[in-house]
Amino acid sequence: MSCNNDNDDDSQRTPLSPQPPINYVEQLNLSKDKAKYNPGEGVRFFVDDVVPNTIIKYKFLGQTIGEAPLASTSWQWSPPSDDYKGYMVELIQIANEQQTVLGTAAVDVSSDWTKFPRYGFLSDFGAISEAQRNSVIANLKNFHINGLQYYDWHAKHHIPLPLDAAGNPKNSWVDLFNREVKLETVAGYIEEGHNRNMASMFYNLLFGAWHPEQGDGFSERWLIYNDRFHNKINSHDLDGFGSILITNPQNEEWQNYIFTKTKDVYDHLNFDGWHLDQLGDRGQVYDYGGHDINLKNGYNNFLTALTANFPSKKHVLNAVDQFGYNEILSTPMDFAYSEVWTRMQYADLVQVILENNEASNNQLNTVLAAYINYESSDGFFNTPSVLLADAVIFAFGGAHMELGEHMLSREYFPSNNLQMDNELKNSLKEYYDFMTAYQNLLRDGGEFITTSITSTDLNFNNWPPVFGNVSAVAKRFANRQVVQLLNFNGVSSLNWRDNEKTQTRPHTFYNVNMTIDSPMSVSKVWFASPDFEGGASKELEFKNNGNSITFTLPYLNYWSMIVFEN
Repeated sequence: MSCNNDNDDDSQRTPLSPQPPINYVEQLNLSKDKAKYNPGEGVRFFVDDVVPNTIIKYKFLGQTIGEAPLASTSWQWSPPSDDYKGYMVELIQIANEQQTVLGTAAVDVSSDWTKFPRYGFLSDFGAISEAQRNSVIANLKNFHINGLQYYDWHAKHHIPLPLDAAGNPKNSWVDLFNREVKLETVAGYIEEGHNRNMASMFYNLLFGAWHPEQGDGFSERWLIYNDRFHNKINSHDLDGFGSILITNPQNEEWQNYIFTKTKDVYDHLNFDGWHLDQLGDRGQVYDYGGHDINLKNGYNNFLTALTANFPSKKHVLNAVDQFGYNEILSTPMDFAYSEVWTRMQYADLVQVILENNEASNNQLNTVLAAYINYESSDGFFNTPSVLLADAVIFAFGGAHMELGEHMLSREYFPSNNLQMDNELKNSLKEYYDFMTAYQNLLRDGGEFITTSITSTDLNFNNWPPVFGNVSAVAKRFANRQVVQLLNFNGVSSLNWRDNEKTQTRPHTFYNVNMTIDSPMSVSKVWFASPDFEGGASKELEFKNNGNSITFTLPYLNYWSMIVFEN
């Protein structure tokens, strides 16, 4: 999508002045019992109090499909049985002819969580009590996290689950950094996650060996080398903790070995699949016999064999800085996962998502591991950094690996050096509600298009972002035109990582005059924003000018969405 200037003539413009933002806080703490729901499954809701003259509205893409009075602090709703749909539930108080949104919550009805992955993580498997585990899972459920990556839960990379002489799993072991891992904790997290319809994916490299010992059944012939004479093993150094030795993913003996160890995992722990990791471009490497190795092709070979061996399990391989993403996504992966390193601009994040869309023939949605405020050592996350990055990622149909027992700022997931302030906690809840409720517009097909926007109030341009402008991301569906508005008016940087925590909040604008070109016949215009009234949808008055629609945008801070329907 190219950038264009839709406002060449500024002579008639009287730009809007920035206004204070609305800091929306839900009043009734609306929540539900699970992260997602299978078709035909009922949804249980909870609120803190019953407020008179409040109704519950159940909506699908801005259309009310049911409503009832709020009469209890808990109740059940049966969504339509259609698969892969997102809904918004709104609590609306009506008094003196005024409507006030007291709370919102999204509902995802999907039989397979990987259709719309909202990925989180767990990273501490020591002596965690059942109550503590349940608290962590319950919190992630409120963000609709439907899949969990169990980071560094394993013992050795080549023997992830240690067994005793009788073939039973040991009760505890240590990970590669000598942290204790308890079998009871891992199993307990898996069970509690399943109770909330959250899948559990065990983390492990696809090609790593950690301190192989006599009796492990490991062979140095499976390793890759930096020379043709197998003198120097290719390895990943962990300073004082030793090195991970890198195996050849295309070696059939290695595949058979690690698949056997993987079966041990599945035989004793009810994991739903394997989150595979790699280490990026290893340079020129050779097998034990001195032959050149093409690691990207090796990934393809390994993944094809893996999915054939475990057809009922889910699989995803991290494309580290997009290394091998084409080869990875040409195998039957369940979603795309990319750890972003060298691509530093907001436009770069989008490019990764678009590359994954193309490589998977638009069949897989993307999760980005993109570490915000990466070089900051303590304090709080910079809220504008997180929200603007999430707005960009979510608007293009991606998800962000960022939520677990804490919020993620480093590639070592147990690192907990930065905290979320209350504004960020509250805002993120609305952003994840928004991504889930409107997933059928954000992550379920449609064709990206360019559109023309004119306004006497603000400067607009088609993506990519321009300082001082609002960037438009338009999509066309069979009976809808959707425009995401991403606000870069007032930001200090187009760098998403924001190591110095200097990103500023975009300016806030109310009642923005807008005209958007639309080739279709428009019968309805509606608006929603994660920054406004909990993402509740609002129908707008509009004027049809033939091939364009004029309306007033109620609110714009980070991200707003406009939908035309015919």
